[in-house]
Amino acid sequence: MPNFRSLLFAPASRPDRFARALAAGADAVCLDLEDAVPPDAKGQARAAVRDFLNAPRRGGPAVGVRINALGTPWWSADVEIGAQADFVMVPKTGHVDDLELVSKAAPDTALWPLIETPEGVMRCWEIAAAPKVQGVLFGAFDYAAEVGCAREWEPLLFVRSLLAAACARVHVELLDAPSGNLGDLSSLEPRSRRAKALGFTGRACIHPDQVAAVNVAYTPSAIEVQQAARVIAAFESAAGGAAQLDGKLIELPVALAARRVLARGGD
Repeated sequence: MPNFRSLLFAPASRPDRFARALAAGADAVCLDLEDAVPPDAKGQARAAVRDFLNAPRRGGPAVGVRINALGTPWWSADVEIGAQADFVMVPKTGHVDDLELVSKAAPDTALWPLIETPEGVMRCWEIAAAPKVQGVLFGAFDYAAEVGCAREWEPLLFVRSLLAAACARVHVELLDAPSGNLGDLSSLEPRSRRAKALGFTGRACIHPDQVAAVNVAYTPSAIEVQQAARVIAAFESAAGGAAQLDGKLIELPVALAARRVLARGGD
């Protein structure tokens, strides 16, 4: 299972930006055929993505393709291109049947449903658990627009918490929506840590300058890794029973949380 702390979107209509996106330090790059590309440029953008995916690559981040939504004139041609990528991001996923259609056209490619509608939220448990789903991205922009709520922390807290539970249940990644405020990098890390505390495993970015702060927020610090190792050592010394460390009770749930920290930040 991948660990995408950060996923950087790049407009598929701007192949001149692909190299910069790959070099930005994100764990994944998603070439966007949907929102970032106007209708009259879809074909040209798709050709640019095809050329890029067919060119040899040496290492680097995972590369995916965000296709246009099912039911649009472009989605089937998009999926043919996405089948060559590491993953396909499926916008406006409202039902597991949406993912099944994409999977049939791209049988060897991982899926990343975008949950950004009330229908998707209502069925998020089934969507997260669908075959080949590697992770879920919360589409806060579209969801807030559909519901008519503010795109702020409190109005979206319930949905974020619900998605965190759905993804944790089946052990898939969960990425938060990107920040649309490109001029405010100072709040990006603390706001990202707030979603991490809910159970999110990473965050999407829409500009290379956002990647570093998101990576810091979703990477355990050296102190956190050291403390997690101490917790595991104390728990194991108790042979699976309850232990104490620094005056705190260490039981199985605490040990499991510590193991997650080590998995994400340990050597």
